[in-house]
Amino acid sequence: MDKNFIEACRGVLKSGRVLLDEPMSLHTTFKIGGPADCLIFPATMEETQQILKLVRDYHLPLTLLGNGSNLLVRDKGIRGVVVKFGEPMSYIRCEGTRIIAGAGALLKDVSECAAENQLTGLEYACGIPGSIGGAVFMNAGAYDGETKDVAALVRAVDGDGAVHVFSGDALELGYRHSVFQTNGEAICEVELQLQPGDGKAIRAKMDDFTQRRESKQPLDMPSAGSTFKRPAGYYAGTLIDQTGLKGLQVGGAQVSTKHAGFVVNAGNATADDVIRLIREVQRRVYEKHGVRLQPEVRMIGEE
Repeated sequence: MDKNFIEACRGVLKSGRVLLDEPMSLHTTFKIGGPADCLIFPATMEETQQILKLVRDYHLPLTLLGNGSNLLVRDKGIRGVVVKFGEPMSYIRCEGTRIIAGAGALLKDVSECAAENQLTGLEYACGIPGSIGGAVFMNAGAYDGETKDVAALVRAVDGDGAVHVFSGDALELGYRHSVFQTNGEAICEVELQLQPGDGKAIRAKMDDFTQRRESKQPLDMPSAGSTFKRPAGYYAGTLIDQTGLKGLQVGGAQVSTKHAGFVVNAGNATADDVIRLIREVQRRVYEKHGVRLQPEVRMIGEE
């Protein structure tokens, strides 16, 4: 990594930080992943603008990350620069019926802020282990709610450091899709439009969703959440279960014995273990049911 680039980045960051050769296993919910050449945590939109301009000027590869909760980083790691929106950029504030949050704010914290202000519309997100930026990027959803329902406005930064504002159809929010998967811009801030609600009813719904999630999902083991997208007319977990694959293991990667839709890190799993297990699940489900499962987990890094 260019020393001049590193020094320039450190000069830009006031409260953010720069880490070199940092294991990505420390920064993903899967607890898997080789080293990133350079991992940067900006704390403001202005810092993000300057960092992305430096990345452009030094012609370095760029990877953008949120909480790392829907992600598998390959074992050789990530070359170039990783910009991760985490705790330094996790502010949340409520203005009337809108909540404004930095890209690194965790969904559970944003959902909690909504509940505290008796705003409804974000209850479904109380247990999703991601950031608000990642939720927009993937149009995260659960329990018949999705980011598309509440995202009013997104501020993002392009590779030249320019800020762009997206709203409505320009966000291109669909099933696990947004415009940011194709335009390469860095989501920095999200505004959510919610509705006034009854505080007790909001809490009751959140408690119900939490109980359902805790009873059905393997929250006690590292994973990247649901491993496969929902195939039309089916549920991935049900197909995998019906194929008899609960507990199937490759190395340290295992199809959860609690919920077949989750591949978990059962102990020192490598990314290669996970990838081989995913391929085996895909093969066997297709053989038995004729359905091709597509991974929901993003796989990035050097092959």
